[in-house]
Amino acid sequence: MAKWTPKHEAPEPLEGPVVATITGGTILWFVLFLVQIPFYSWFADRDLMWWVWTCLAGGGLGLIGIWYVRGRDAAIKRAQAAEASQADADAGAAAGDEGN
Repeated sequence: MAKWTPKHEAPEPLEGPVVATITGGTILWFVLFLVQIPFYSWFADRDLMWWVWTCLAGGGLGLIGIWYVRGRDAAIKRAQAAEASQADADAGAAAGDEGN
């Protein structure tokens, strides 16, 4: 069997409002959990408690996700600022060399 090789490069990953998306999803999980609390006994009687705990787990994992994507977003912005300042320094050094 021949080894598969890609015919073209993979596209760049899409960047969007990641922090807002994760925050919205986390809020949704917590809202679903809170909506189910009044029906706790109904879920318990039908052995469906996993629905309640899944929503709570989704909210908890969403909090970890918010922490992660905020840190990632900050790191991306720091890297872009460092690149921009390095490019400015390189341009200034090149302009200084031309004057001599």
